[in-house]
Amino acid sequence: MATETLIPLESNPEVMNKFLQKLGVPNKWSIVDVMGLEPEMLSWVPRPVLAVMLLFPVSDAYEEHKQKEESDILAKGQEISNDIFYMKQNISNACGTIALVHSVANNTDNIELSDGLMKKFLEEAKGSDAAARGKLLEKSEGIINAHKELAQEGQTNTPSAEEPVNHHFIAFVHKNGTLYELDGRKAFPVNHGPTTPDSLLEDSAKICKEFMARDPNEVRFTVVALAASD
Repeated sequence: MATETLIPLESNPEVMNKFLQKLGVPNKWSIVDVMGLEPEMLSWVPRPVLAVMLLFPVSDAYEEHKQKEESDILAKGQEISNDIFYMKQNISNACGTIALVHSVANNTDNIELSDGLMKKFLEEAKGSDAAARGKLLEKSEGIINAHKELAQEGQTNTPSAEEPVNHHFIAFVHKNGTLYELDGRKAFPVNHGPTTPDSLLEDSAKICKEFMARDPNEVRFTVVALAASD
């Protein structure tokens, strides 16, 4: 059976927040736009910040870097916390949903999930590896249907599921003193070095700038954060 292709979720805080609330995330936490990556702009983002998400164009420069990064990590090794929740992306255009799941799943000590789709999914995913979690998401009709419903609500013209999409969503989270990049299309989480809950936004912004520097002629980057609601 062919893996399903979804219409992508738009990088729109209003849509993403409706999606999170459908999954059982209380409205004391919400997605907010990060208007810029300089200190003054970052100071406008409500605190605490639990996760940062980057939407970026998938270019040749990105693919080249991705392959080199994977080779380097395989050669040198990296430390990954056993506590990190990571899953593979099997469903086309589901990267927005997976970035949101990564953001919430790694912050369940802060987010009191109500009984519902996300809580059920995380309980079922306990003890599974990244590949099994990806397969579990394919079978999670409630989450997939919430994605489909909210993907239609974006402000721009809704593309069809068949239209090629060259943008990709990833998440950055703090876990046990380390900054992790979580991308369901990569072979594993990427350890980006030390961070703290207080410096997560600033440290993630540095990595986002690296993505932008690799594609200096591109302007289609969007950064949002999962943060305390105002």
